[in-house]
Amino acid sequence: MTFRTAIATLMLAVAIAAPAATPPSPPSSAVPVTTPSANPAPAVVTTATSTAPTLAAQDLGTFFGGLVPYMLKRNDIAGGVIAVVKDGKLIFAHGYGYANVAKRTPVIPDQTLFRIGSVSKLFTWTAVLQLVAEGKINLDADVNQYLDFQIPAKFGKPITMRDLMTMTPGFAETLRNLMVAKPSQLVSLRDYLVEHLPPRIFPPGKVVAYSNYGATLAGYIVQRVSGEPFDQYVAQHILKPLQMTHSTFDQPLPSSWRGNLAAGYVTASDAKAMPFELIQAWPAGSFTSTATDMAKFMLMQLQDGQYDDARVLPAAIAKLMHSHHYSAAPGINGYDFGFYQENRNGLRIIGHAGDTNFFHTDLHLLLDKNIGVFMSFNSAGKAPNGTAEAVRTELFHAFLDRYFPYTPPTKPILASAKRDAARVAGWYWASRREDSGLRLVYLLSQLQVGALPNGDITVSMLKDASGAVKHWREIGPLLYQQVNGQSKLRFVTNADGSIKWWATDDFPPVEVFQPVHGLSQMGWFLPLTEIAVGVFLLTLLVWIGGAIARRRFGRKLAFAPGQFGLRLAARIGVIVLLVLVVGWLALLMQLSQPTGLLVDFDGPLMLLFALGVLGILGGIAIIQDALWRVVRGPGGVLARGGELILGLCALYGIWVILAFGLVNFNFHY
Repeated sequence: MTFRTAIATLMLAVAIAAPAATPPSPPSSAVPVTTPSANPAPAVVTTATSTAPTLAAQDLGTFFGGLVPYMLKRNDIAGGVIAVVKDGKLIFAHGYGYANVAKRTPVIPDQTLFRIGSVSKLFTWTAVLQLVAEGKINLDADVNQYLDFQIPAKFGKPITMRDLMTMTPGFAETLRNLMVAKPSQLVSLRDYLVEHLPPRIFPPGKVVAYSNYGATLAGYIVQRVSGEPFDQYVAQHILKPLQMTHSTFDQPLPSSWRGNLAAGYVTASDAKAMPFELIQAWPAGSFTSTATDMAKFMLMQLQDGQYDDARVLPAAIAKLMHSHHYSAAPGINGYDFGFYQENRNGLRIIGHAGDTNFFHTDLHLLLDKNIGVFMSFNSAGKAPNGTAEAVRTELFHAFLDRYFPYTPPTKPILASAKRDAARVAGWYWASRREDSGLRLVYLLSQLQVGALPNGDITVSMLKDASGAVKHWREIGPLLYQQVNGQSKLRFVTNADGSIKWWATDDFPPVEVFQPVHGLSQMGWFLPLTEIAVGVFLLTLLVWIGGAIARRRFGRKLAFAPGQFGLRLAARIGVIVLLVLVVGWLALLMQLSQPTGLLVDFDGPLMLLFALGVLGILGGIAIIQDALWRVVRGPGGVLARGGELILGLCALYGIWVILAFGLVNFNFHY
């Protein structure tokens, strides 16, 4: 495996898993569902064209029945479930494929339990707004007033609940102990929050950077303010009035529920059921539910907090939850309170996605149509472009195009297109990032914006369902629209006209992408690192070959006084730098595995940080030795040139260690 291939591999969210066999043809199952009467929202006028089929149970069955089984087989996914609500009623609920491949257990929408990942946060935000309605939480107060520990002051502005609900508290990403391997490793919310408090890297309210820590902090505030354990509060004040009897934040599940739990898989063809995923940050992602239970939650949201005779949220608070509160760029989807905008096909849509390693979920609310769609899948699927994450997006877009067909207006190419394409071309990294112990991971995950000859641009990791890179055309000043599509992308500038970041509605608005400058850009970093590693390897081979030759012919190297120790230190330095490269690649490859977050990286990181210190010392020795040999050492121009190149590579290695945080001994990752 080449260095470049290794880097590309570790950037995948899930390691590529080749199917061992063709997955079995999955079944599908629907059950009659009794839905309590509800107060439907006022009728709205549809914008769908007259050619659109009627959105009703029979047509939904035909549509999903033709598409979902094909997608499951194509993308090697074990099973999935879909529920659709409309005008106050559950009109469709259907399971596809297998909840358990080995046992051939079908997915049943009102029985099979799915882990819904970050869709769990919607229950946390609903709980927060219940307490806002009661006057117990102030959206604009410093969250420290609700805590029994303190978020350190920074940027001259406190973090508020409003910031938490719009994903703008400015926290760095946290990965350590986000998931654990055994129930005995789960700790209290307070202990987790205190132990894993991330650095604040952005001023609050300014930069969107999705934060599981922030949502967990909100859940703990619910617990503190209400006086009830978080999970019990949700069960009593949300699940009970909604009659969601097959839903819980509990981990592990009650023993009587476990027989209905869908197994999670990397791929269906592998057929290896993965362990129950234990989410330490449980207000952010541990919820388990059925499709029909989630339909009740959607009905409550669509009916402004009302379900049957129960009012979960005051209508005004529900409307506030569904209102726009933050955008990273004008005209690009942003955040409501907890929900994010998914406007598409001319419709006002809000929703949320949820991902564990093996479960992938979407919830969408078409507010003006009084329609909700829930879907969940129990496999990661084939990577990189055929995963369940891609399937759910493709499926929802197909749903919208069928029932609400829409043709985006065409606009001419701007005269400024070529100039602006050159202006925005470059490398960018996500605002949702860890900026200390594992900073390297995010620097290696940069996206490249490329300029095409006609003025269109590309973004390296924005691809269509076939895996082809999308093209984007400028339709306004630094505003781009997908060619043959409707997604938009906008660049935001600083006061001096330089690029501040770009944002897109091609995926959820949970982060922006900021420019990377200098040698940290992947366009420089990868080739320079490959050259440096190649030089170190070649140098090591030359040294070894020379030693073998001298031993064979009985010759010895002549050293000037004091040079033997420096030469030995330089050789050790080369070896340490090579070991450091291999060590970081091994760690990052492990982190990219489906169960990578379950591994305790503290020991390996401590070793790598220590090697980083030795690498700096060894690099200094290499530079000193190289300088001596260039200025005073034996040999001709070729030998001196080789020593100079080796010294420059060592200098580059020292810069990488320092610039990429490889010696910071920070375990808050």
